[in-house]
Amino acid sequence: MAGNSRRKGAMRKPGSKKGAVVGSGGQRRKGLEGKGPTPKAQDRPNHKAYRKPAARPAQQQQRKPERRDSAPSSELVAGRNPVVECLRAEVPSTALYVALGIDADDRVNDAVQLAADRGISVLEVSRPELDRLTHNATHQGIALQIPPYEYAHPDDLLEIAKNSGEDALLVALDGVTDPRNLGAIIRSAAAFGAHGVVVPQRRSAGITAVAWRTSAGTAARLPVAVATNLTRTLKDWADTGLMVVGLDADSTITVDELELANGPIVVVVGSEGRGLSRLVRERCDETVSIPMAAGVESLNASVAAGVVLAEIARRRRTAGRI
Repeated sequence: MAGNSRRKGAMRKPGSKKGAVVGSGGQRRKGLEGKGPTPKAQDRPNHKAYRKPAARPAQQQQRKPERRDSAPSSELVAGRNPVVECLRAEVPSTALYVALGIDADDRVNDAVQLAADRGISVLEVSRPELDRLTHNATHQGIALQIPPYEYAHPDDLLEIAKNSGEDALLVALDGVTDPRNLGAIIRSAAAFGAHGVVVPQRRSAGITAVAWRTSAGTAARLPVAVATNLTRTLKDWADTGLMVVGLDADSTITVDELELANGPIVVVVGSEGRGLSRLVRERCDETVSIPMAAGVESLNASVAAGVVLAEIARRRRTAGRI
C-alpha cells in the first residue's frame, strides 16, 4: 500500500511519531570517532600499576576514606515501633515520612514529636508513594530515612589511639554478618574503652538502622572503619607495635591468662558460625578462649567480645592502681 511505506520488520521508537523508525540518524558516526591515545597503565585507576604509590602523582597518593561497595545511598526504616526506637536512640535521620490520613496512635505522635525536637523534616505522603519508597514493606503508615554511615579509615583508629595517650585497644570483626551483633560489639567496645572498631569491606554487617539501635547510640561516638583487606590491615597494625589477639573457643589459653592486655592490642572477633578465618588466625599473635561451665554452648560473637573487653579493661584498671 502506498500509505504504508515502512519496511517489514522495522521498529518504531516508543512515543515517536507515526512512520518514524529506529535508525542511527547519523549518530553512529559520532560513536566511532576516536577518543585519543590509551592512557599509561599508571594513569588508569583500574590497572594494578595505578595502585603503586611511586607510579601516581603526589596529589593522587593522598589517602581517601574507605567505602563499602554494598552500602546503600540511604535507608528507610519502616514500621511504627522501629521508627520510634531509632528516634529514641538518636539514630541520624534526614526525614520522617507519614502517610496522609494515618490513624495516629501514641507511637506516631511520639515519632512526630521526636523528629520535630531534633529538627528532622516531617513529610506527609500518599500511601502509594510510601509503598513505593519502602518497596512495599509493612510500614504502618510511617517510615524514617537514615543517611549512609560515614566510615573511617583504619589509619584513623591508630591516630585516635595515639592522641588518647593510652595503649591502643582496637576491635576487628572477621565475618560478623549480623547487624545486631555488630551493634552490640560497638556498644561493648565503647563501654570498655576501645578506640575503634574495624570491619572488612565484604562479608560483614555494616552500620544499618538495626546496628544503630543495638549500639544504643554509641555508633555516633565510636569510629567504625572499613578494611579493604582485613589480614593486611592486621599486619600493618602489628608492624606499628600492636599485638593481635583472636577469640577462639578451642584455644588452650584462656582470657584469665591474657598477659597482653596491658599493652597495645587489637582483639579479633570471628564470625557467628565459623569463627576466625584461616588467614586471620595465622595473623594472630595469640588466641584465647573463655572458660565456661561444662555442657554450655559457646557464646555468640557479641557476648564473647564483651567478656574479653571487660577483662582487658579490668586488667588495665588494676595495673593503673599499682
